[in-house]
Amino acid sequence: MTARQSNYLRTAFVDEAAIRHNVSVFRQMLGVPHIFAVVKANGYGHGAVIASRAALAGGVDALAVADIDEALELREAGIDAPILCWIHAKNADFGAAIEARLDIGVSRPDQLDAIAAAASVLGQPALIQLKVETGLSRNGLAPTDWSDVFARAAQLEQAGTIEVRGIFSHLSNTSVEDDQAAAAKFRDAVSQLASFGVEPPLIHLASSGPAAKHADLRFTAARLGIGIYGLSPSHELDAAEIGLRPAMTLQAEVVAVRNVAAGVGVSYDYTYRPERDTSLALLAIGYGDGVPRAISNTGVEVVIRGRRYPIVGRVAMDQIIVDLGATETDVVAGDQAILFGDAHRGEPTVAEWADAAGTINYEIITRIGPRVKRVGVEG
Repeated sequence: MTARQSNYLRTAFVDEAAIRHNVSVFRQMLGVPHIFAVVKANGYGHGAVIASRAALAGGVDALAVADIDEALELREAGIDAPILCWIHAKNADFGAAIEARLDIGVSRPDQLDAIAAAASVLGQPALIQLKVETGLSRNGLAPTDWSDVFARAAQLEQAGTIEVRGIFSHLSNTSVEDDQAAAAKFRDAVSQLASFGVEPPLIHLASSGPAAKHADLRFTAARLGIGIYGLSPSHELDAAEIGLRPAMTLQAEVVAVRNVAAGVGVSYDYTYRPERDTSLALLAIGYGDGVPRAISNTGVEVVIRGRRYPIVGRVAMDQIIVDLGATETDVVAGDQAILFGDAHRGEPTVAEWADAAGTINYEIITRIGPRVKRVGVEG
């Protein structure tokens, strides 16, 4: 429960060893030939480059992001592993994606045509993966388009214009019955694609939670998102019980300590007034950095010098206040406060924040803002 030293006002320490460990846990659990590490949204807030390198070192085969720009940033950082991206603007630069050897997700018929045209101009085959809609009502090829698109993909592959590397979809995680219904549709899509002579090596449907719980949803690959960061993908799965370790520890510097009298107003709207004389510590982090305003006065605590103290008053854009509980304190400006980290070290957790804010752990970590410096560490 000892804070790390930092030269920054706000720091997210990212434990690369934990990410490697978590990948290993899933590899042993799932037994699938291929694993994607999902590093979209800046590596779920952990830093996409840090997370990617750690996951690859841990043994994943490929990376997955949402869009082409995210993928190109990884290429610019020197990461040459396969990268899948599947959400595209209408006028997406497929040429740049082809040149970067990205796996381009195809979720509409017109995208396949645009990708093929760009590949023909470049004289370089495009790598694609077909995203099919199986019940989530988001992006993906509609079942009514499967036959035509699969036939066209087979034709383009035979001509050397594209290479179909995968077919995939996504689950709603609503219920076992809903996920099994989606899986049945997905198997139908895979079968239809094979009927046109296309049998790609990457067949993937499940993310961390479904892959861990249901062996029949794993196919030849699994996409690991929040699980590789050591957090639980669902209420039914306890991350600690399966051996996962949280990768992020969020810290902020104490920038001021002041003694105040009982009853004094604290932060905007004076939603908190201490019942006794006390000391308040001011931390240089707020909702502009991803601290949810909704955790104001909910009992969420931070750790300073090995002791827990509650966040009090309104969370502001750049600042939060903690009540140190007494006018005599050894907390001083320059100390580091741990906002969340690993429960095994006695630190507050992402789950505590999510419960207090009425949200999910995914949102807490992905909202950690750009002012927070990401620092990769070992352990």
